[in-house]
Formats: sequence, structure tokens, C-alpha cells
Amino acid sequence: MTVAFPAMPVHADADQLDSMAAGDLDEPVVMLNLLKYADETQAGHGVDHMTGREGYALYGKAFAALHDRFGGEPIWMGRVGNTIIGADAEDWDICILVQYPTRRQFVEMIRDADYQAIAPIRSASLIDSRLIEMSQLLPRQT
Repeated sequence: MTVAFPAMPVHADADQLDSMAAGDLDEPVVMLNLLKYADETQAGHGVDHMTGREGYALYGKAFAALHDRFGGEPIWMGRVGNTIIGADAEDWDICILVQYPTRRQFVEMIRDADYQAIAPIRSASLIDSRLIEMSQLLPRQT
């Protein structure tokens, strides 16, 4: 069975990454990940004939191996429910918040050859995604 993959954003945008890299590189960031899994992964990336959820789980294990070098600590993960305010067409499976010690570490990770080697697994597993940089405004509650 051939699976059609619509043109949705599942790859990092080089211009947006350059814009992020122009910010305070020592500032901690949290990345908001909104994910829509493919029913079946795209062939040719080592996750053939898997569900998108299964393929993304393999990407997650490979991503965890980069933690010592770049940080990237998942601080919250959950299923996405109803959109109360926003476009009805937004349909996500999972939301993950990943904290990086510095913006520099995230940017360096995305540009790193080891990350580039696993990024196609992420893309092959998703039909749509958002990756949104966030920085903290309010102080943490203790």
C-alpha cells in the first residue's frame, strides 16, 4: 500500500533556525512540540512498515542518546484533546515540552551530524508537526 504524505511542516526551517540563533544563546528555552503521527511511516528511513507512533518512539530513543551533549529534557508529555480556542482543523496526537539548558545547545543539536542522522526518522513518522521556541517570562513557583 502506498501512503500519500501531504506537504506539512515536519522539517526544521533554516531561516527560522537562523533567527533563533540570533537570540540570546545563553538563555534557557523550552520547545513546544505538537505532533500528528502518520498512520504508516514513510519508507526508506529505517522505520518501514511501522505506525508513526512506533517510528517516533525509535526517534525518541535515539534523541535521548544526545542528551549528554545537548540537554533536551522532556518536562511534560500528554495527549492533545479538544481545541477550545483556535482552528478546528488543528488535530494533534501528542504535545511534548522539551527544556534545553541554553538556546545554543538546541541550535547546535539541530545542526549536528548525529542529530541530522536521526531527524529523517522523526519526519518519516509524522504527517504534521509544530516546533515552537519559548522562553520563560514569569518566575518559577517554588
